[in-house]
Amino acid sequence: MAIQFGTYYTLILAAVVLLVGKFMVQRIRWLREFNIPEPVAGGLVAALVSWGLNATTGVQPSFDTGLQTAFMLVFFSSIGLSANFAKLREGGIGLVVFLVVVVVFIVVQNSVGVALASALGLDPLIGLIAGSITLVGGHGTAGAWGQVLEDQHGIRGAVTLGIACATFGLVIGGLIGGPLAKWLIQRNDLHGPQGSGGEGDALEAGAQNFEFPHKTRRITADAVIETMALFAGCLAFAEFMTHAMAGTAVQLPTFVWALGGGVLIRNALDYVFKFEVFDRAIDVFGNAGLSIYLAIALLSLKLWELAGLAGPLVIILAAQAIVMAAYAGFVTFRVMGRNYDAAVLCAGHCGFGMGATPTAVANMQAITNQYGASHKAFLIVPMVGAFFIDLVNAVAIQVFIKMFG
Repeated sequence: MAIQFGTYYTLILAAVVLLVGKFMVQRIRWLREFNIPEPVAGGLVAALVSWGLNATTGVQPSFDTGLQTAFMLVFFSSIGLSANFAKLREGGIGLVVFLVVVVVFIVVQNSVGVALASALGLDPLIGLIAGSITLVGGHGTAGAWGQVLEDQHGIRGAVTLGIACATFGLVIGGLIGGPLAKWLIQRNDLHGPQGSGGEGDALEAGAQNFEFPHKTRRITADAVIETMALFAGCLAFAEFMTHAMAGTAVQLPTFVWALGGGVLIRNALDYVFKFEVFDRAIDVFGNAGLSIYLAIALLSLKLWELAGLAGPLVIILAAQAIVMAAYAGFVTFRVMGRNYDAAVLCAGHCGFGMGATPTAVANMQAITNQYGASHKAFLIVPMVGAFFIDLVNAVAIQVFIKMFG
């Protein structure tokens, strides 16, 4: 028996999930020590409750996915609206180096997936589904490429399989990033900048968007209205471009167009119209969108579907989690400088390497709330994880499909 929760009830339950997660992290010591993000903690409890209901009564709760998509687009729009060219220049060589590290990892991730699938007697393309299609790509890429693999390559159930793998990655990415970064920080005796982190209420000068979501950001009603108009512009641009470019060589997921629209609008306002954008309001909207998106995503997690995955696929996904943690700890950390910023970048890399950019940001927030600011990480990860990586991943997937399809 299916129970459908409408828009309002979904939003109410998402807020409850976030409050439960916050309560758990405040009261349960090991959640704080391992830097588990609040939406992940609360979301897993909600998923377990849904699983219990399904196991005992056969009820299958479902939630408004349109609301989840809307808040995801708000989050990505906020990244674009925060990315003026001056900030991109601040990323400098570090942004390029991190992008190269991530590109190499995509090749590693797909190679592991294809090799294990072949060794376990599965179609190599299933290894791609349990590779960068779903883990780096997330739910949107899983749905798009899953349909291609069903229609053109005969992989039955590829879309369902992809959504399940993407959901697994979203959870695991949120669970391994914080503990790995904590281990790197303690093992190498690293320290964040003095006077930052969870202490105090006011937001420090120079903080990047998404840093310290619990700190005070003073905004006005006029700023809120202006910011809502900016977000509406990003979403309108994303909707138009998604339909206009459908079926062309530059077809991209809607969230990429939302981010790109934000970049265009922000820099046009900065450099053409000389209009001062209110970053603090964008930050509030972005953090709220991030939290609610993750809450609804995990609230919608159907553990009974994951439990039904074939044994070989579970082996592949478990191996991918181990490879992700090892690569971040031994490659990403070393290449990015073996310092505190590098440790925070590792938390972010685990987030979008296994799940999605919102998970990456949540991982980094959990670390910086405890150990201190990392402006470099919050400058680099959202742009690489939300924009550049989707373009690179699309090319990598096409290459692997041509090789093994």
